[in-house]
Amino acid sequence: DRQMKAMIFAAGLGTRLKPFTDFHPKALAEVCGRPMLGVVIERLKMAGISEIIVNVHHFADQIVDYLHRNNDFGVRLHISDETSELLDTGGGILAARRWLDGDEPFVVHNADILTDVDIAGMLSVARSTGAASTLLVASRVTKRYLLFDPVDNRLKGWVNIETGQYRPSGFRMSDKFRKLAFGGVHVISPSVFPSLAAYAATKSDSHAGAIPKFSITDFYIDNCSELPILGYQSPEPYRWHDIGKPESLEAAQNDFARYL
Repeated sequence: DRQMKAMIFAAGLGTRLKPFTDFHPKALAEVCGRPMLGVVIERLKMAGISEIIVNVHHFADQIVDYLHRNNDFGVRLHISDETSELLDTGGGILAARRWLDGDEPFVVHNADILTDVDIAGMLSVARSTGAASTLLVASRVTKRYLLFDPVDNRLKGWVNIETGQYRPSGFRMSDKFRKLAFGGVHVISPSVFPSLAAYAATKSDSHAGAIPKFSITDFYIDNCSELPILGYQSPEPYRWHDIGKPESLEAAQNDFARYL
């Protein structure tokens, strides 16, 4: 019986969601009267996840209290404590390695992403391809796009269309690449941990053994020529909202009112 695991990023400061985040963590912002963190956990449970790691920093005690009040939602729950230093997404995953390492791919889900995408279906695809990482992507208007090969869905690079900046270094743009926006949900193979640790070592200017602060997206972009990092576009329509801003939180409320 597979032990399915997931990590939820709940440590962020949520500066775009002030004044709520002056007194609360963003992960406890409510949609239709329910804290986002609880909604994400229930979605993950529906996909067969039974062990969840939640990283905490901003008002960490409120998140821990919320989870305990709800009996950890009936899953094996671990708190990855980043109260002393916020590690960003890449550092956050590396800090939780002891729970996530193993033979099975794990889901990573931002606490501010409200979606009813079929996570179990995405996991199934990630398993069948054996990709290092599988990213939920969509055709959506944004300033920063991930660029994928249309034949094999493999990540090739990144562009900021506002500044004209391309990455990784030496990247050559081609009209054939598909510009897609990342949706804050990914499935990662534990096989990436050695590469992730090596990448972190190049970022670290702190004392030996300390995990530096770095973005998992930067890791993907800088390693996409060596690692098979694939884009996943759901075959079924789904709802998706980034609830990190007051106006997007309101849109999510309206869209999900009948479903939550």
